[in-house]
Amino acid sequence: MKISELPYYSNSEKLFSFVADEQWAIFLDSGFPYIDTGRYDIIVSRPLITLETFGKKTYIKSSETKITSEDDPFYLVRKYLGDKNDSLSKLPFCGGALGYFSYDLSRRLEKFIDKPKNNLDMPDMSIGIYDWAVIIDHHVNRSWLVSSYRFDETELIWQDLHDLFSATPIDMEKNFKITTEIKSNLSKNQYGKSFERIRDYIRDGDCYQVNFSQQFSAEFEGDTWAAYKELRKFNSAPFSAYINLPSGSILSSSPERFLSLTGTQVETKPIKGTKHRSVFAYEDKELAASLLKSEKDRAENLMIVDLLRNDISKSCEIGSVSVPKLFSLESFSSVHHLVSTISGTLSKNKDAIDLIRGCFPGGSITGAPKLRSMEIIDELEPHRRSIYCGSIAYIGFDGNMDSNICIRTLIYCKNKIYFFVGGGIVWDSTIDSEYKECFDKVSTILKIFKKKVFN
Repeated sequence: MKISELPYYSNSEKLFSFVADEQWAIFLDSGFPYIDTGRYDIIVSRPLITLETFGKKTYIKSSETKITSEDDPFYLVRKYLGDKNDSLSKLPFCGGALGYFSYDLSRRLEKFIDKPKNNLDMPDMSIGIYDWAVIIDHHVNRSWLVSSYRFDETELIWQDLHDLFSATPIDMEKNFKITTEIKSNLSKNQYGKSFERIRDYIRDGDCYQVNFSQQFSAEFEGDTWAAYKELRKFNSAPFSAYINLPSGSILSSSPERFLSLTGTQVETKPIKGTKHRSVFAYEDKELAASLLKSEKDRAENLMIVDLLRNDISKSCEIGSVSVPKLFSLESFSSVHHLVSTISGTLSKNKDAIDLIRGCFPGGSITGAPKLRSMEIIDELEPHRRSIYCGSIAYIGFDGNMDSNICIRTLIYCKNKIYFFVGGGIVWDSTIDSEYKECFDKVSTILKIFKKKVFN
């Protein structure tokens, strides 16, 4: 392992600006300084190996080789991570795999009718193997360039990287704009018909809850990194990320952790239950209190807690899974959420890949039971979800992992910007409240574009 101290900036945008325009540059963003709970930010670029999955094929590239494989994409990530090494640092990431697993990667795990159209030309999985990272710790106000030194190439570029991130940042403001109306792929009438169909399925006993979403899109011009900087101002969140890829860019301001693994300790924190916020303190307090007391939202949250207890149990020691926090309130810029915490101890014969593959995709954005809910989603949603409801994750050479659920996430692809919003529909749901909840969730995202939605 090698570590070298870098200048510290309270806003890690300054450090990421050195590589923001590079393909395969990634910024894992804790939300600091816009939220004071953030601690670690992670910056990577220039992966030594890349893996991109389209359908049944994964394209693996390095400086020397190009390989195509039809093997399970999750297991390919494990293969190119190589043998696990002991953690040599308390820092969260010193090299390993980093990127995203899209919601549609689940089609490699289960068979669906495959009805939704794919209108986004983005990989189902996009993962880089990185041998260095910049780590910013906002609790101690320090930054480091770190590496596990898995690859000889890292030694050759180390001094150049240190000099790059030690330079004085130059803030070059770039512009962005949406040039057309923002439109949904569902009218309110279409949404209503799908809502009633889900209610029929619930009445007939097919499912208890379905997370149903709609896609918004518009023409986009300008710099996506500039757009992300605005997004994190208006909608800062602890599991945010910016990813710049050959196929497009991902701008995620997710508040939700999917899975974390530190040593043998497993944690997942599903969000179920949402209330909009008010600018008036008294009213905002009442809205938060009503969410905490809501029988519907608590029941919805509990369903997903039970689902995730089952999912992580596949990879955890028998009897180790527990729920240390149930129905906790977490508040963000535009909404209040009910969040629960489920933990467990990883089985000795399992690793991070087993854990994420066994739980994928996250239960909070599918429904219960998971498989039947996903079949209904495939039937009723007009377009594939792509990265939305998938996961941005790192898996270190030391076996540690952290990941988000890709909600509150924008996707830039071929001069268009896309984003999705959804919510869990249960028997007690009403169409007006669920439809309004979609727009509560997206309201802050729309502020950066100063646009309204037309449907």
